[in-house]
Amino acid sequence: MLYPSAINTNRLQPIIREIVWQKKQEVAQLHQQMSLASLQRQLTAAPTVRDFLTALQQNPYQPSLIAEIQKASPNHGMIRADFDPVAIAKAYERGGAACLSVVTDTSFFHGSFEILRAIRQRVPLPILCKEFIIDPCQIYLARAAGADAVLLIAAILTDRELKDFLRIIHFLGMNALIAVHSLAELDRILKLDDIRLIEINNQSLQDFTTDISTTQNLLAARRSHLQNLGITVVSESGLYTHTDLSLVTEAGANAVIVGESLIKEQDIELAVRHLLTGNK
Repeated sequence: MLYPSAINTNRLQPIIREIVWQKKQEVAQLHQQMSLASLQRQLTAAPTVRDFLTALQQNPYQPSLIAEIQKASPNHGMIRADFDPVAIAKAYERGGAACLSVVTDTSFFHGSFEILRAIRQRVPLPILCKEFIIDPCQIYLARAAGADAVLLIAAILTDRELKDFLRIIHFLGMNALIAVHSLAELDRILKLDDIRLIEINNQSLQDFTTDISTTQNLLAARRSHLQNLGITVVSESGLYTHTDLSLVTEAGANAVIVGESLIKEQDIELAVRHLLTGNK
């Protein structure tokens, strides 16, 4: 089923609108190539789901680190020339990461579900599929590749889509990480049922400015509500140092997503340890 998006994306950066448009073309092509039933049949060969949420909650480092693997980005181009996703994932694990995030968009980030699948086969950490999800078929592809959690971006999805996608993700045994960029989006999400994980992204989708006070401000406004609901909060973007992690932890974040700055390091394992502990 193709979801007609009722979200007004005109306020978003042109590159975000372009990515969403590209996703609609990919999804339409996918629906022509295979039925939802055939996608669902692929799940019989999928590896067992690992508990992404528990891995974050029980990690000895706080905040827990979701270490991200991406080859390129529209803003910064190629991030690492000698890109070896499995080697990077193993370095993240040795350094103390609780979970992994794998960017699977091909057209803009040079990722793929095959990269996710390869990492799943070689590294035991739970994996978040970082994708611009606009249709259930992408969720089934993520699970078939071995994803344990899936990103949903509030800014590009209607409430109905969020509810439907949450139900599918939870039915498949995975967790959903819902990304918000503003207090208005956070309040939208808090009205939904069975929310377990929320990501506060410190990068604006309007102008791409990054400010970690976004996490601080949103948690100052809704921290007690989030805690009462038992929601785990993840902060992303603009986090480079142990001090940055301490700031968002004090604000109430339980975990962080960091990737690009770590991937650029020559010794990724050491960079992860330094980020988590502050010790060189």
